[in-house]
Amino acid sequence: MENYFSVVQRKVARPHDFTDLAQVRDRLRAFEDRSNATAQPFRWKFTTSDLDDPLARLDRHTADHQEEPSAGRAT
Repeated sequence: MENYFSVVQRKVARPHDFTDLAQVRDRLRAFEDRSNATAQPFRWKFTTSDLDDPLARLDRHTADHQEEPSAGRAT
């Protein structure tokens, strides 16, 4: 979704391109129609297994940097 809206922002709805909301609506609908006519499924290459290593590194980093309670701190 983020990529889709990025394209809309860059190529369809640039600031100062429109004089009224009807033009914005018409441009967005035309883009949607064109996009739907040519859409193809996105083939994900990044799998959940590919995510295991970065998550493990993040867990180690988080564990290494946990704030340790001070000995003299009152609770």
